[in-house]
Amino acid sequence: MAKGQPTVSDAELEVLKALWVDGPGTVRDVDARLRRRKRRWAYTTVQTLLNRLQNKGYVTSEKGSIPHVFEAALSRDGLVGRRLNQLADDLCEGTATPLVAALMKGRRFSEEEIAQFRRLLDEAEPDAR
Repeated sequence: MAKGQPTVSDAELEVLKALWVDGPGTVRDVDARLRRRKRRWAYTTVQTLLNRLQNKGYVTSEKGSIPHVFEAALSRDGLVGRRLNQLADDLCEGTATPLVAALMKGRRFSEEEIAQFRRLLDEAEPDAR
């Protein structure tokens, strides 16, 4: 996360996941999605979580529609990037190498994932001109 960017609680993250997976929705829609995931909160709790996320800038809503339709303002990849950048700043003096090494140790990757890593490294490599 960028400096000064509010954090997301575990409960708020559950609401964001519902928006990421199933797209925009009303409080009632999001509540139903969460219930399917075995997350049973009161309707007003879901509403409060959506309002908090909106106040933090992670969710937007259509002000003109009633009921309000909420939508994630930040993608999952966007949040992952913010959190990893903050972690790199906090623990690794701003460098990503220890984070990447820690994520890769002891894991097995498919050929497709390895090819994607190679493409990302090629894109990150400075021009040899």
